[in-house]
Amino acid sequence: MAGCTVSSSSDLTRASWCRNGPAATHLKLVSLAVIFVTSAVGITLPVFLSRMFHGKKSYADSLHLIKCFAAGVILSTSLVHVLPDASSALSDCQLSSRHPWRDFPFSGFVSLVGSLLSLLVDVVASEHLLATENTTATSTSSTKHSSNSYERIGKVEEEVVVVSVGCHGSQKALELEVEGGGGEEEERMVRMKQRMVSQVLEIGIIFHSVIIGVTMGMSQNRCTIRPLVAALSFHQIFEGMGLGGCIAQAGFGMKTVGYMCLMFSATTPLGILMGMMIFYMTGYNDSSPNALIFEGLLGSLSSGILVYMALVDLIAVDFFHNKAMASNPRLKKISYVVLVLGSASMSVLALWA
Repeated sequence: MAGCTVSSSSDLTRASWCRNGPAATHLKLVSLAVIFVTSAVGITLPVFLSRMFHGKKSYADSLHLIKCFAAGVILSTSLVHVLPDASSALSDCQLSSRHPWRDFPFSGFVSLVGSLLSLLVDVVASEHLLATENTTATSTSSTKHSSNSYERIGKVEEEVVVVSVGCHGSQKALELEVEGGGGEEEERMVRMKQRMVSQVLEIGIIFHSVIIGVTMGMSQNRCTIRPLVAALSFHQIFEGMGLGGCIAQAGFGMKTVGYMCLMFSATTPLGILMGMMIFYMTGYNDSSPNALIFEGLLGSLSSGILVYMALVDLIAVDFFHNKAMASNPRLKKISYVVLVLGSASMSVLALWA
């Protein structure tokens, strides 16, 4: 960061040329439309395709491959983009000489906290689903026994239903008392868990998008902003495809799908506007110690959330608890290649942003 090292005259001249407020503002205003459009394209494409090809023979495999690509993108985003940036901010020379930032690896610790919080949300939501299911089953049983219907109620069988959820979700062994149409109840629980995971994943991505937007909005360096706009556009397309694949499988209603797509598309542009407002109202320096702490802590938290979601709720379920994958070695190989391609495509963008 400037102020930490002694720079040559040529470096100072370039820094002075790059730090151009009006030019940076113009680039940021252009980026609002560009990033919004690319974000919208990325997240709506899987949703649109799922609606178009739903019920067709190749639909399930295509959606599965999209999710594998998305998992690679999200994992790469967290480990190659978010966590290194957060670590760099918290180890900046303006903080490295200050207590407690010099004494403890906060980026890794806060990332760990993010992962553990994601696990807690996953466990609590699963327990809530189980409690809801048991209440529903008990209520249904009471209603049937009190009716004067000619149909006899079959014997209630207790069985273990293994629900594979995630964008599918994480594997849960749930002991349920199922009456007759237990398959419908199992499907309903899987769908509920898919929806919960999609919402948690969007929260983690929104954290990351807000941080990127605010940081970019506060920056007055046009040399940094110009390549960042292009890199963020591709970044939002790939990340949007990941979230869109999860939303498509969760089976939300059109109103909810539209709301989630709009939230993802608008978050980074709104973050840029927030950053611009913060700068013009307070003159806040994006390279100040407080800004670095804010960026580092929130970045580390979002990284932990994204790592958990990618590994536990996407990759582990697809490769270890997916019946279609287990019975089709060719699909498993293709899925792995697609996962690597997703990770590689997002990792390459780290050359520019």
